[in-house]
Amino acid sequence: MSTPEDKARAERGITRYLRTGPGLVFNLYAIFAAFTTYFCMYAFRKPFAAASYEGAKFFGTEIDAKTAFVIAQIIGYTISKFAGMKVCSETGRAGRGGLLVKLILVAWGSLVLFAVLPQDLKVAAIFINGLPLGMIWGTVVLYLEGRRTSELLLAGLSCSYIIASGVVKDVGRALMSDYGVPEYWMPAATGGLFFLPFLLAVWLLGQLPAPTEADIRERSARTEMYSNDRWAFCRQFSLGLLLLSGMYFFLTAYRDYRDNYGVEILKELGLADVDGVFSMTEIPIAFGVVSVLALLSLVRSNRLGLKIAFSVMAGGQLLMGVAMWMLSAGHIDGVWWYGLVGLGAYLAYVPFGCVLFDRLLAYTRFAGTAVFAIYLTDAIGYTGSVVLQLFRDLIFSDSSRLEFFTSLTYAMSLGGAASLIAAMFYFLKQSPAEQPAA
Repeated sequence: MSTPEDKARAERGITRYLRTGPGLVFNLYAIFAAFTTYFCMYAFRKPFAAASYEGAKFFGTEIDAKTAFVIAQIIGYTISKFAGMKVCSETGRAGRGGLLVKLILVAWGSLVLFAVLPQDLKVAAIFINGLPLGMIWGTVVLYLEGRRTSELLLAGLSCSYIIASGVVKDVGRALMSDYGVPEYWMPAATGGLFFLPFLLAVWLLGQLPAPTEADIRERSARTEMYSNDRWAFCRQFSLGLLLLSGMYFFLTAYRDYRDNYGVEILKELGLADVDGVFSMTEIPIAFGVVSVLALLSLVRSNRLGLKIAFSVMAGGQLLMGVAMWMLSAGHIDGVWWYGLVGLGAYLAYVPFGCVLFDRLLAYTRFAGTAVFAIYLTDAIGYTGSVVLQLFRDLIFSDSSRLEFFTSLTYAMSLGGAASLIAAMFYFLKQSPAEQPAA
């Protein structure tokens, strides 16, 4: 049986240098490769939201075509999260790169179908688009988790989708307005611009060495999780997972609503025609979130790290409510408000997909992968996103997008913070004694 030393001697080229070279180089390389991979993925997922598809209805009903597209993609994405609980948590190092490429090719093909299919069948194409994309996040996280600098690496990865969501929509809008690309062809065209960079980024990810012995001592071994392991995890942390999943059900719905209907919300505030408005708000959010989470990598104590992660998330929820009140009171303008509620939402949302469960496994020493817990909550969260879309269109169709978003913000701010604080106390009580850092 090969030892870590044997594996290190067998490594060549970039991989060997990354293991033996300066830690700063490894961190920057890993962040760049992971960031670029997931940033490019967003070019296959979010550009369709840059168009309004005005006047188009779903099969002649009162449901807007865009709402149907959003829901269809989220349903596909949600199914992908359920599948990812098995696929991603059981995927070893050798199969990751090939899986990423296959997933993105399916997504790109579905965008071509979105362009050429008849109007009433386009919803099927965008549903297919969501099926592969939901598994890309977990596959990328597998490269980064279980390292002493995982918070820094995962924060850099998380920065990608915060920035990409706005940038790819701006690219899509530019393709339509500046180059005359039809709105139904625009998503496939946007994806085409990012395909080769995606392939390069996946190759770069594949050169990362496995976690070191020091990483394993401090952050616990990360292994594939099969059915019995997944059930054992759920039984051990059942109440805490229930609190987190319930909160994430609404938080994902909130984040998706803001992301998918940002054009309509800003239009009501008279800001939709501001050039680069999404990049203007999302890029500062990304740097704010990544800076806060990256500081967690300096915390060696896993117990303290878990406390800080929960505190940051609860603080983000409260910020959303404060920003909403400040807009209503006239203390800030629409751009500042949109940025602040986004910052608050992402401070709570981003840790779910990276540092929270990575630190939880490190603290409890549970053998497995953080990807399973990430996908468990993600599957529930995206179910909430589907429910919210239908709830708004069928029950509150008379309310504007902004009016509905305002009420949702206040509810999420208070309820979300309370759930996170309760979950923090649960996990701190259930966890075993802190393991000494290396």
